[in-house]
Amino acid sequence: MKALRRCTAGIALLAVAATLSPHPARAQASTYELLQTFSDLLNQIRVNYVDSVTTQHLVRGAIEGMLNSLDPHSYYLPHERAARLQAWDEGKLGTTGILVETVEGATTVAAVLAGSPAERAHVSPGDRIVAVNDTAVAGLGAKEVQSRLVGERGSKVRLTLERGPRQEPDSVSVTLRNENLQAHSVTRERTLAGGIGYVQLGEFGANAGRELRDAIDRVASGPDARRVILDLRGNPGGLISAAFDVLSLFLDKGQMAFRTIGRHPDANSAYPITRDGRYHDARLVVLIDGSSASASEAVAGSLQDHDRAVLMGRRSFGKALVQTSFLVQPSLDVVMLTIAHVVTPSGRIIQRSYSGLSVGQYETFAGKSGAPADTATAYRTDGGRLVRGGGGIVPDSELPAPASVPVWFLAAADSGFDDAVSDSVAQAMPRDSAARAAWVGEPSQWPARLLLPLRQRVQTRLHVPALADSARDVRIARAMAARVAGEKWGEAARVDLLVASDPDIAAAVSVLSRPAGR
Repeated sequence: MKALRRCTAGIALLAVAATLSPHPARAQASTYELLQTFSDLLNQIRVNYVDSVTTQHLVRGAIEGMLNSLDPHSYYLPHERAARLQAWDEGKLGTTGILVETVEGATTVAAVLAGSPAERAHVSPGDRIVAVNDTAVAGLGAKEVQSRLVGERGSKVRLTLERGPRQEPDSVSVTLRNENLQAHSVTRERTLAGGIGYVQLGEFGANAGRELRDAIDRVASGPDARRVILDLRGNPGGLISAAFDVLSLFLDKGQMAFRTIGRHPDANSAYPITRDGRYHDARLVVLIDGSSASASEAVAGSLQDHDRAVLMGRRSFGKALVQTSFLVQPSLDVVMLTIAHVVTPSGRIIQRSYSGLSVGQYETFAGKSGAPADTATAYRTDGGRLVRGGGGIVPDSELPAPASVPVWFLAAADSGFDDAVSDSVAQAMPRDSAARAAWVGEPSQWPARLLLPLRQRVQTRLHVPALADSARDVRIARAMAARVAGEKWGEAARVDLLVASDPDIAAAVSVLSRPAGR
C-alpha cells in the first residue's frame, strides 16, 4: 500500500510539473477565458472523477461556492426548497417556530418564535441542531435545514440538539409539531405598572409599523402614555421598509432613519423622516440581545444615534446588510444576494467584518465586538456620546444574560414530565382571579411546588442527577409556572406571568419609573 501511495504521488507530481512548465508571464485572464477554464474543469470532473456526478450537482456546488466567497449571508436555494419556504411564508405550511443560522459550521437556533412549539419545548437560541428526523444535517446550509423544519400542519419533526461546549456537548432529542403560527410582527403587549406600555416585536414584517402603532395605542394610554418599552430581543430582522416604518413612529421630521450604501447606484438610498412621529416625544427603552439582528439593529442603532432611547440588554448580533433575491433562469432557483450595507445616522456600519474570514470564523463573533480595525473609529450621537460600529450595537446599559436551560430539562420536557407536574399543580388551583394574581405575582412559591417534584421524576425515571443551580432553577421554575398559568387561566395569564417575571423588563420599568432626565 505504501508503494501505491508513492507511485500515485509521483504521477500527480509529474502531471503538475508538466502543467507548470515555464511560460512567459501572462496578462490577467479575461472573463471569457475564465469561463472557458470553468467549462474545461467541469468537463474533466464529469469524465474522470471516480464517482458518477451530474452536471446539475456540479454547477449548483460551484454557485454555492461562489456566493460563499462573497459574504456569509448571500446564498443559493434550489427551486424545490425555495418553493417550500415560500409556502411557509404564505401560511400554507406549519412551522416548529425555529429560525436557524450557521455558527462555527453548525446549524444553530438563531431565534424561537413566541408561542411556538419550540418555545413550549424550551428550545433556546444557541442550541445546535445535529439531526432532523434522524438525518444528520452536517454540511447542509441553514436555508436547507430551515426548509426541513416546516411541513404540513400537525406533522411532527424530531430534532437532535446539542447544548454546551462543542468539545463535550450535552445531547437531547425533542419532538415538535408543525403549527400554523399567525404571521404577526407584534407578539406580546401589556400595560405595566404606572401605565408603562410594553410591546414585543418578533419580526419586521410588512405591517410591523402599523401593528406597533396600534399596540402602543392600546397599552400606553392615559396621562402616563408617553412611556414605552420596545422589546427587540430575539428579533432576527426582516424588511428594511418595516424598519423605517417603526422609526417613523419615534423620530422627528427631518431626522435620518438610516442610509444604505452599495456599489450599484440603485443600492444607495437615504431614509429621512418626513413628519414628526406619533410618539416622537415618548420616553423609550429598547431591549436587545445577541439574537437581535438586521432590521432590529438598524432600528436600535438609529434610536441610539439620535439619543432617542435608552438601549438595555446585551450586544446585538452584528448583521446589517441589504439583500435582494434574483430568480435564476431557466431552473427557477433563487439567489439571495447582498447589495448594500446599512449605515446608522452617525455613520456607523453595524455589520461585523467578514473579509478574509471563513463562515465559521465569522460566526464566532456573533454578539461580540468586531475586529479591532472595525471598532477603532469613534462616532458621536446627536448629544455627543461616544459610540462605535463594526460589531453590532452595544446597549447603553448592559444586563446579565439569562442562564441557559440544562439539557436534562429538555429531556424531561420531551418525556412529558414537566407538563405532568405543571398540569397537576394547575388542576389543584382555584380558577378565580385572586388565585391567578397570587400565582403570577409570587414567584417564591414556584420552586417548591414545581421544581422539587420535577427533580424527583427526572432522578428516578431518567436516572439523571438534575443538580440544583440557582440561576438555572429560576429560569426552569418560571417556564413551568407559565405552563401552569396557561393551563389554568389561558394564554393571557401565561404572557402576564412571563412579562411580570422578566428581569430585563423589570430593569426597563425601573428606568422609566424615574423622573424624566434622571
